[in-house]
Amino acid sequence: MIPLPPNTRPQFSGHETFPLRQLWLRKAYDAVAAAQSSSSAKAVFADDAAIARFGVGKNMVTSMRFWATACQIIREDSESGGYGPADLGKLLFDPDEGLDPFCERPGTTWLMHWILASTPEKTTTWYYIFNHVVQQGFDREAVVGALSGMIAEHGLRISVATLKRDVECCIRSYVPRAGGDSPEEMSEPLLGELGLIQQNAKGALEFRRGSKRSLPDGVFAYALLDYWQRLEHAGSVMAFDRVAHDYGSPGRVFKLDENSVADRLIALERLSRGQLQWTEQAGIRQVTRTGAALQNIQSAKMNLLKAAYGKK
Repeated sequence: MIPLPPNTRPQFSGHETFPLRQLWLRKAYDAVAAAQSSSSAKAVFADDAAIARFGVGKNMVTSMRFWATACQIIREDSESGGYGPADLGKLLFDPDEGLDPFCERPGTTWLMHWILASTPEKTTTWYYIFNHVVQQGFDREAVVGALSGMIAEHGLRISVATLKRDVECCIRSYVPRAGGDSPEEMSEPLLGELGLIQQNAKGALEFRRGSKRSLPDGVFAYALLDYWQRLEHAGSVMAFDRVAHDYGSPGRVFKLDENSVADRLIALERLSRGQLQWTEQAGIRQVTRTGAALQNIQSAKMNLLKAAYGKK
């Protein structure tokens, strides 16, 4: 059985088969922020003006809402039934103080990949492909078959057609499809620039593992603490093998080789000002949380993310 976190219900739809596009997150954030204090907060993605507001078709508006929610840029407001800016959205896209107000920094793209592929709640296929496909090469049919088996084991009823569409959307998020009926369809998917998956002339897919030079150390550090935060009974020390190979770990999700993970961990002591310390003694490699990273992991996580954008 493919392990999922407790009380997790897999999700294989919501994106309307459209991969996450450039600027969609920023557009969704701006629209929600502008409507926050008005009576239109409920209808940002639903009223007749939404198509004109975002400049895309109705299904794409639904897709934009899904991606902005899944990437933690906006949040659903259970009381009002509308949407509001999420803390991460404000941190990144606030017009005055945002770290990346135009969504143009590679660190933002890596961060979105981390959020989508490290947890299975809204994007189960992303989580499965980047955590449970262990071969270098893979194909769509094998992924659909494995997900079908997982669904059966968990007693869920989801059609194979739905799974095929979800898997295809995930692949096209990283391997763009040539051509399209509209400028939005032809535009480069946001995650395509990461080069995590490549497709050969025969259509076979394979991961591209390695050092990932465009991945900022601060985003890696954020991912490490984010992963650490999710673990039950997480202590102050984590073994290297867990960081490099565990389900939902930075090593797996970013497709880093062991040497690259070790290099990143060694660099974190300086970046975190000693809050994350790397040790290697008698063949035992591990990283330790101290100080603020131990006392308030959420605050330390956000500070390290700011460091990825050159902010103190």
